[in-house]
Amino acid sequence: MKSASLVMAVAVTLLSSPSWAVDAAAAKALATKSACMACHAVDRKMVGPSYKDVAAKHKGQADALEKVAARIKSGGSGMYGPVPMPAQPNLKDDELKLLAAWILAGAPDK
Repeated sequence: MKSASLVMAVAVTLLSSPSWAVDAAAAKALATKSACMACHAVDRKMVGPSYKDVAAKHKGQADALEKVAARIKSGGSGMYGPVPMPAQPNLKDDELKLLAAWILAGAPDK
């Protein structure tokens, strides 16, 4: 009986958590290489919003990964203020999704 309860608890936790498993080291390296870290920090506003603020804004949105990846690719302004974010059109789709998943996970170090 205890093992069935444990299995159920693990299943509920896995199913209710976002499926944004990321390679944090690779994502952070890509963010640094792509100059994202020049304007964004994990937990404080710089030129652009903190990654934690971006994650909070999109929390619970089923299409958050696609939205954030598209925003990274296209750039733009107005969502967090008037300063434009430069587009990253040269990033591949898997790189965009890696960055978006990392940001939505709160930009963890590990």
